[in-house]
Amino acid sequence: MILLRREIGEALRQERQSQGRTLRDVSAAAAVSLGYLSELERGEKEASSEMLSAICGALELPLSSFLSTVSDRVAETEAMSAPVQLPVASARAARSAA
Repeated sequence: MILLRREIGEALRQERQSQGRTLRDVSAAAAVSLGYLSELERGEKEASSEMLSAICGALELPLSSFLSTVSDRVAETEAMSAPVQLPVASARAARSAA
């Protein structure tokens, strides 16, 4: 099962680390407690839209770009977990017709 909070958290961490910034730096800039930001990044807490907006602002990342990144991550995860369709039904239908 895909948990949106995990995808959001991983995307936040990846962006923060790609900028070479610390949790402390981003939490101070976003006016979010260090512990709460850490829990968000680990996918343990759900972030409100206001909280995401503040964190994205601290990261100088448009919220729309961040949400697009999260959407892409969810789509990739869905594709990897989608069941594989086997042509079993088609083969059975062909045998029945014969």
